[in-house]
Amino acid sequence: MKHSREQIKRLRFNFKNNLNMNVKSFFTEEQKLQVKNAIRVAETNTSGEIRVHIEKNCKEDVLDRAAYIFKKLEIHKTELRNGVLFYLAIEDRKFAILGDAGINQKVPMDFWDKIKENAIANFKEGQFAKGLTDGILKAGEQLKAHFPYQKDDVNELSDEISFGEENKDK
Repeated sequence: MKHSREQIKRLRFNFKNNLNMNVKSFFTEEQKLQVKNAIRVAETNTSGEIRVHIEKNCKEDVLDRAAYIFKKLEIHKTELRNGVLFYLAIEDRKFAILGDAGINQKVPMDFWDKIKENAIANFKEGQFAKGLTDGILKAGEQLKAHFPYQKDDVNELSDEISFGEENKDK
């Protein structure tokens, strides 16, 4: 489902004028399920782990904030250090992808940038769920290539999208 330009304007207006608006309402239930299913599909053939975190604001450097969330969600605690975070701050239009040490040693240097560019192209068209989904599936392909599924593999991290509030202290 695509967000029209008018919906995006309305959402931005609502975010700025309704401090009580819940960031969870940015995506429909169908879109949330689409993202969650992409995580499940991406993780089916790999021991790698993918998390998505969405919040309203990011008032600091996006990579610093994503690194904070990465640690808060304990993505760095996967056995093979092969976790990936997709971080999106809706109102401030900030987006980052962070891979842990294990996966970063394996993928090309510009790998995350290419995924990010494709996702942002979708975001600009109002297709936020598609941008995330496509990126998650691409990350899953690399995870599969470098960290194939093992018989004894366990899902180390939740597949649920995590939603956070703005970081008011920054």
